[in-house]
Amino acid sequence: MELQRGLSQFDLTNIIVGAIVGADIYIASALTAGLVGPFSIVLWAVAGLFAATIAMVFAYCSYYVPRVGGPFAYVSEAFDDFYGFLTGWSMWVAELLALPVFAIAFANYLQALVPLPPAAEVAVRAIFVASLTLVNIVGVRAAGKLNDALTLIKLSPLLLLIVAGLGIFVIHPETFVGNYTPLLPLGLENAAHALVLIFWAYAGFELGTLPAGEVENPQKAIPRAIVSGMLIVSLFYLLTNFVLFGLVNWTILDQSTVPLVVAGTALFGSAGALIMTVGALFSVSGSDESGMLGSARLAYAMAIDGLFPRAFTEVHPRYGTPYVVLIVQGILAFVLSNIGNLSGLISFAVLNLAFSFMLTCFALIVLRSDGDVKLRGQHIFPIAGIAICLFLLYSTTTFDKVVGILVILAGIPIYLFYSPKEDIRHLKDLFLSEEAVLLRRLEAKETYLANFLGIIRTVFRRVGRPGSREPGAR
Repeated sequence: MELQRGLSQFDLTNIIVGAIVGADIYIASALTAGLVGPFSIVLWAVAGLFAATIAMVFAYCSYYVPRVGGPFAYVSEAFDDFYGFLTGWSMWVAELLALPVFAIAFANYLQALVPLPPAAEVAVRAIFVASLTLVNIVGVRAAGKLNDALTLIKLSPLLLLIVAGLGIFVIHPETFVGNYTPLLPLGLENAAHALVLIFWAYAGFELGTLPAGEVENPQKAIPRAIVSGMLIVSLFYLLTNFVLFGLVNWTILDQSTVPLVVAGTALFGSAGALIMTVGALFSVSGSDESGMLGSARLAYAMAIDGLFPRAFTEVHPRYGTPYVVLIVQGILAFVLSNIGNLSGLISFAVLNLAFSFMLTCFALIVLRSDGDVKLRGQHIFPIAGIAICLFLLYSTTTFDKVVGILVILAGIPIYLFYSPKEDIRHLKDLFLSEEAVLLRRLEAKETYLANFLGIIRTVFRRVGRPGSREPGAR
């Protein structure tokens, strides 16, 4: 049966929003409090503009190269497999580093409910990573349905925080004014590094760009969906952080590993702390499950191209999932969760992301066509994206730069060892088909704000047209 084409602009916007908004807001909000104080709210807006610019580059690349593999596929098409491999390698490292971040965050938020001694904290991280690895091995479809069922549990605490916090702002604006004064208590010395940490929360758009062949009127729909999607995400992030820094003084946030619990306590006492903790636990679990899936598929795509160990192409005979790569990722995530810290892991992840994004921007310069296709801004966005990536690379710590260069260079001998081998054609053809790409994307897409937007749209349609039904509804 052929896949019906015709994703609308709203559909694409929904997928982009869903790919970005996850548990990051539970983690990144307080990391910058000790760097720039309440001025973080300005950096959240700037990071949104940075992410939107690079997201446009990815959207246009997906138009010219509508196949799986993301930046690995785009750069390989524009240049060759060597640069494609370095791009995919750095992207895989970045996505891999997100897994221990969520394991650490899960244990931190669980601590807000149940005090954990060091040994128990290690055990919680191990159980967390092992359980999500098992879920991904058993099958994505069941995990996706569970994720959908828990959407409101994940999103409701944040919406409650925004609504109640804005109410407090209207009734007692002096509380917010006091916590935002002074706006920049620590100066701008650490602003660049803070921006790096915030940018990580916007990552995910690189997984949310679909093959443009499935989109109606892609020349107009893709850029509009990117712009509207990034505006929605930015507004959601800005409102959450506006309330957070307005309710809780930045000096308190700087000392906390669970910023949303602190804000919930300020609003509703112990009940608020419980609500935020439960929401965080579900959100962190859902985000890590999705991230584990995305990074495993990137490694699988490179393996079937003959550029990663052949074992990574092994598919479970019963569940049909790349279980070897999932197990390897799980082990690495557990080890890193016990030797790294949140700020360091995120900063290093952004360095690798920026390198991968930069090569993707160069790829669009080569891939773009001025004859048959005229996509607005396809000359400007890659140049702006390269400048943004260079800024992010420069703004990471010296340690990140040194280790990052070593990690990227470590990919070269891996490429030289595996590249002479033939790719596995029958797996590659099956995995890279547009139908398979789209079905996997729709199965694995994040929910969160995206599903909430879909619900709102459906309600307005039903109210506006009583008795009408959505196309395809039963």
